[in-house]
Amino acid sequence: MADILTTITELPIDEIEVVDRLRPVSEAGVQAIIASIGELGVMKDPIHVRRMKNGKTRLLAGLHRLTSARELGWQTIKVTCWRCNDDFARLMEIDDNLAGAELTALDTAVFLAARKRVYEKLHPEAKHATGAVLADKRWNAADIVSVASFAKATADKFGITERHVRRMVAAGERLAGDEVSRLRRAPRPVALTDLQVIGTLGPTDRYAVVDALAEGRAKSAGKAMAEIKASTGAVPAPVDPTEKAFLDLMDAWKRAPATARRRFLDECGGDVSALMPKPEAVQA
Repeated sequence: MADILTTITELPIDEIEVVDRLRPVSEAGVQAIIASIGELGVMKDPIHVRRMKNGKTRLLAGLHRLTSARELGWQTIKVTCWRCNDDFARLMEIDDNLAGAELTALDTAVFLAARKRVYEKLHPEAKHATGAVLADKRWNAADIVSVASFAKATADKFGITERHVRRMVAAGERLAGDEVSRLRRAPRPVALTDLQVIGTLGPTDRYAVVDALAEGRAKSAGKAMAEIKASTGAVPAPVDPTEKAFLDLMDAWKRAPATARRRFLDECGGDVSALMPKPEAVQA
């Protein structure tokens, strides 16, 4: 899945592409690295890059280190260079962030949701395995293709509970890209409880709550939702589950960037095709 190119250990900074990152650079994080370099005289760890098929070099992990080097005026930077596929590249970015700097609840939820998508793509046998079946597979040494559940594997890797992983993933999976960027700009850090409330809301209420948090008009998602209900004075009507699921899917598709849509089709195109009516059925 991946190999290190041992002949490449240092590269010109201007030759390293930065594309499709899961979170923006934190200025505080950059300044902390610059301060560390000032004290130690060196950057402790190399960044990780990927040699693409077209010969270009793309960043895998270490955006804060790369940004720090640029701000310091460095011309080159130490690297570990990989030849790998897209899934390995995404996991490298995710795990570098999860294991490195302190992440907000929002960033942790986004990264864990992304890690779950990649993990299940790499290990499809773990996607639907639950309960006794999963437990049996986990400890069956003869079954070399079996893996633990994503929650178990991630909890073990990062030293947190499976329940905590599931809560964070559920929150991250329900947020659209622009909602994440707006919540990052909120004057008050978004808590896990806020994310859980937002994840239960339909599109209209979710937009309103995200706006209230992003603009500092509410201290929590729960309080924002209570104010919305109080202002309307209406009791929500029962929602048809199928209609709600359809609206949520349409909402997610419309709000997703083109790269996310292509990724969705890569992973789920077969399922969509299977649900499409056959030509003979349409003619009938």
